[in-house]
Amino acid sequence: MTLLSNNKQIETQITTSAFIPEMFVINRIRKETEDTFTIELAVEDGTTSFDFKPGQFNMLYVHGCGEVPISISGSPDRPDKLVHTIRMVGDVTRAIRRLKVGDMLGVRGPYGSYWPIDKSEGKDIVIVAGGIGLAPVRPIVYHILNNREKYKRISILYGTRTPSDIIYQKELESLRGRFDVDLYVTVDRADQKWMGNVGVVTTLIKNSNFDPTNTTAFLCGPEIMMRYTAVALQQQELAPENIFVSLERNMKCGVGLCGHCQYTGKIICKDGPVFNYDLVKDLINKREI
Repeated sequence: MTLLSNNKQIETQITTSAFIPEMFVINRIRKETEDTFTIELAVEDGTTSFDFKPGQFNMLYVHGCGEVPISISGSPDRPDKLVHTIRMVGDVTRAIRRLKVGDMLGVRGPYGSYWPIDKSEGKDIVIVAGGIGLAPVRPIVYHILNNREKYKRISILYGTRTPSDIIYQKELESLRGRFDVDLYVTVDRADQKWMGNVGVVTTLIKNSNFDPTNTTAFLCGPEIMMRYTAVALQQQELAPENIFVSLERNMKCGVGLCGHCQYTGKIICKDGPVFNYDLVKDLINKREI
């Protein structure tokens, strides 16, 4: 099979087995918000190991409906638990939401590049997430907390539209109680009960005390959020090569065959979804095509 990219013919050999999902049993379903939920899976034959890197994704398959790419949101240090947080935005994600504990769900993966968290040891870490963008960076948080001595100051900046859109609320409350993590949460529109920050997530950067000469930043959320956040971080003298973003445009197959997520010589599902911001800053300045 061949794929044309930048007028070059790239030979891509993909076996049929690459498209056959492995069947998993749903062990747990937890509601996060009105349109977002988290599922925990186990392999049907009892195997309990599923190794992945923070930032990678799986293709989740519902028989008779189709499949959809979803970031893995569990701990990379707990391969016995395969966790995904899903927002209902289409037919497949709604079909997944209708499944119950004990039902089967097909999984292909893990796919894609990952956050360079191992290469960031000994540095300050800044994590900026918007909305459900907290899910793909959640494995970073787990890994850092499990290896806290390897990292310096940790700042987590999280923004949503409203308080009711906040996911992982209990985990965020637990993080607030730690002395070795700086957590800041903001909403665009507050309700009467909200006592926290109000404004876009970039307004939180001034609260983050990091050393720009020794910091890695991980951004995930709407592309416009990542664009403005990257600009704000650079205004704090953080070099663009130390900023990483997650792009998930139009991914369909997960293995670079269909070409739906191809843009300017990059295949998002294979070369990404995690990219160095300096390499894709022109890409995220354009709307999806």
